[in-house]
Amino acid sequence: MKIAKFAYKGVPAWGLVDGPELVLFKGHPLFNNYETTGDRLALKDVQLMPPVLPTTKILCIGKNYQDHADEMGLGTPDEPLIFFKPTSALIGPEEAIVIPSKVTTDVDPEGELVIVIGQLAKNVSEEEAMDYVWGYTIGNDVSARDIQFRDGQWARAKGFDTFCPLGPWIETEFIPDGQILETRVDGEIRQKASNELMLFSVPQIIAHVTAAMTLLPGDVIFTGTPAGVGRIEPGNVVEIEIEGIGVLRNPVS
Repeated sequence: MKIAKFAYKGVPAWGLVDGPELVLFKGHPLFNNYETTGDRLALKDVQLMPPVLPTTKILCIGKNYQDHADEMGLGTPDEPLIFFKPTSALIGPEEAIVIPSKVTTDVDPEGELVIVIGQLAKNVSEEEAMDYVWGYTIGNDVSARDIQFRDGQWARAKGFDTFCPLGPWIETEFIPDGQILETRVDGEIRQKASNELMLFSVPQIIAHVTAAMTLLPGDVIFTGTPAGVGRIEPGNVVEIEIEGIGVLRNPVS
């Protein structure tokens, strides 16, 4: 099941993606038992939004692919490395990633599989972790690389406005099992890797995060990026594709 958030009559709405159409939900599907209104809209006629709640926490796992840790010269973590992106960085499909050129032009995209939490989760075991997953979406952990190295911590480098594209929807039936993630810039492949190469699995990530903090329905966790990062510039188009989910596409300005 693909679940999308979109602008409808001037307010956010949720819908079930059914081929070229959206079937409108009554409120949020997590809290309304997937009840629909029966109304249908053409997918091409709506503006998709990041498929998250306004209260969403955006957590990220750093250095979760060995080849990316190697290319960055950052070493290999002994446990999942957690950081945050602010909700003010969120944008949806087709919205522009804006390079803050007065501050930096050394900006990279990072394609990632993103976990979407479906229920309140605290001190969850690895064995039970998948019970707390609502589904998955695609994220772009856009990063100002020079600032990341200069600051020594990552909040500013990864927290600029528009630095968190997310979408195009939540796929509730996706199960990470070796699917390929591919990041393209103007059609050129920058990143291509299987999610089975993650150093820490989805259950390990959820157990580790919930040992520290309570996760709420709608919270998201970026699971890390593979090697192949490289600079983007105004005029580029970034596409991140994950088998079984879809394509997240954003222009750069």
